[in-house]
Amino acid sequence: MTLAGVRMKRVLNIAFLTIFGLMMVYPLIWLFFASFKANNEIFGTLSLFPKHVIWNSYAKGWQGSGQFTFGVFLFNTIKMVVPVVLFTLLSSTVVAYGFARFTFPLKNVLFAIMISTLMLPNAVIIIPRYILFKEFGWLNSYLPFTIPALFACYPFFIFMLVQFFRGLPRELDESATIDGCNSFSILTRILLPLCKPALFSAAIFQFIWTWNDFFNSLIYINSVKKFTLALGLRMSLDVSSAAMWNEVMAMSIVAIVPCVMIFFFAQKYFVEGIATTGLKG
Repeated sequence: MTLAGVRMKRVLNIAFLTIFGLMMVYPLIWLFFASFKANNEIFGTLSLFPKHVIWNSYAKGWQGSGQFTFGVFLFNTIKMVVPVVLFTLLSSTVVAYGFARFTFPLKNVLFAIMISTLMLPNAVIIIPRYILFKEFGWLNSYLPFTIPALFACYPFFIFMLVQFFRGLPRELDESATIDGCNSFSILTRILLPLCKPALFSAAIFQFIWTWNDFFNSLIYINSVKKFTLALGLRMSLDVSSAAMWNEVMAMSIVAIVPCVMIFFFAQKYFVEGIATTGLKG
């Protein structure tokens, strides 16, 4: 292929990726500009830019329509998400390390049972879990989210970390053992620094899933003062017959920003973790 052909192919690839990227981002762009429009302009025109800009959408949306502002919902979401992410990383790492590096009775059977739970849809287990959490007295709290995370109840992350541990050479463990390290020291000093990409990937996934979770929050939380952002957004549509959609979309932008920022700031580790998980070293 000639130099001109290579350049043309590169230009076409860049043009295609640019158009495809704009198609993916366009809903977010429309959501942002719609937060400055009135209701009749949102539903009455196809124009992206507002004709009459409403500047107080974010201020009024943040105030909310009840006795609780969106600042309360944001704080509740952070208070729920941060422990869930930390506990998930801690418990999943320990369990994955056990499956990847140790030999014990019924190891393969237990691993198969753990993997099989990935096949269970949430609709099948939601009623037993609700009854169980009700008996524990955990309803209307964040314990149904944090306690399962503490006991490694997310098999997807365990499987992902197991595959990453298996890709690390066992010679590292043997060398550390010769130097006097025990199993815990091998995990914390040798393997965990190498697992940074996988840990970042698990943290991003769990953060976004928990941050955007609406169904489970709706099931387990029934007090408005403990609502998360997802429930707060839904409540803003219920309190009045005529919703101010610019305020709802403004608060939707506020809810999206943390997820987008975390993804872009940790994109390097995220892509590396997805690319290397499951590869043998």
